[in-house]
Amino acid sequence: MLKCPLCGDTQEKQLVATRVKRDYYHCSHCQLIFMAPKCHLSLAEEQAYYATHENNPEDVGYLKFLSRLATPMRQYLRAGMQGLDFGCGPGPAMPTLFAEQQVSCDNYDPYFFPIPLKHQYDFIVCSECFEHFHQPATELQQLASLLPKDGLLGVMTDSWLSFEHFYDWHYTRDPTHVSFFHRQTYDWICQQYGFELLEWQAPRVAILRKC
Repeated sequence: MLKCPLCGDTQEKQLVATRVKRDYYHCSHCQLIFMAPKCHLSLAEEQAYYATHENNPEDVGYLKFLSRLATPMRQYLRAGMQGLDFGCGPGPAMPTLFAEQQVSCDNYDPYFFPIPLKHQYDFIVCSECFEHFHQPATELQQLASLLPKDGLLGVMTDSWLSFEHFYDWHYTRDPTHVSFFHRQTYDWICQQYGFELLEWQAPRVAILRKC
């Protein structure tokens, strides 16, 4: 029995064909595609792989990439808000991108910035983070608990479009990418965790608000 790590569904899962030599399964209930646990890297291997990423907060290209999420988020931010960059990686840059909004933004990453989290935040951004969730149900429950009513959750992660698209998708070439979301997966997340989808910028950016 293979259990979906997001919705917990235990019905038989479809093995999704892909060019890389790892097993991925599709959950027809929430539309998540997830890597088989037996194919996951160890925590030490993951950390070593993340350390090879060149995320320089002073790099113009990197800032432009993160702006895909930061730019649509800015319109919802007000001066004095307290935010969190969840899964910021080794080179956090969101505080720089939100500087003009006069908001605070803590950097958190379990490997690189394992700070104690506050009780709640007005907004949370997760840039290129969701695809690394081994247990997305646990992580999403944590994120939802950190947001008050009307709190904002900004997500940037590439979404799978079809099984044909998934077969040769560049996102599967990264061995630390274990969870792949579909547009319909966000509908399930909203229903399960009490969010509404404010914006969807296909295929990568979603902004949700806690109901």
